[in-house]
Amino acid sequence: MKTTRIQTLFALVLVAGSIALTLGTTSASESRERKGTIHLVKDTSQYSGLPGGFATITTSDFALIPVGSKIYYDQAPDIPTGLIDSSVVLDAGNGNRSVGRCTTDLVTWIGLCTFSDGIGTMAGFHARLDVSLKSLDLGTFDLRGTYGFARDGDK
Repeated sequence: MKTTRIQTLFALVLVAGSIALTLGTTSASESRERKGTIHLVKDTSQYSGLPGGFATITTSDFALIPVGSKIYYDQAPDIPTGLIDSSVVLDAGNGNRSVGRCTTDLVTWIGLCTFSDGIGTMAGFHARLDVSLKSLDLGTFDLRGTYGFARDGDK
C-alpha cells in the first residue's frame, strides 16, 4: 500500500512538472511572438499632402497590420522645409489603431516612423521603422524595423 502511494505521488509530481514546463514554454513562446522584426510597404499615390492625408499599406509581414491598413498624417509636408514631419495614426481596421510620428527627408526620401502605443489589438504596440524609397514613380516606400508590445505594468 505504501509503495502504491509513493508511486501515485511520484506520478502526480511528474504530471504537475510536465504541466508547469508546458505552461512555461507557452509563456516564453508567446513572449517571443510579442516582439520581432517587421516589414511594410506603403503606397503614397493617394496621399493628398493635406492634414488627414493617408498612405495605404500594400505589403505586410505582420498580421496585426493587414494589407489595406492606412497611415494618416496630421501635418502637411515641407514644415519644416525639406521634410515631412508629422504625427501619425496607423489604422489597422476594426478600431485597432496605433499613434506615432513619421519624419522623412523630401530630398533623400530616407526617414523614420516610430509608434508608441495603441488601442484594440495594437494596445502597447511600439515600433521603430526605417523608411526608404522603394519607387518614386509609384510612390512606394519600405518600412523596416522592430516592434514589440509593452506589458500592462510598463504603461
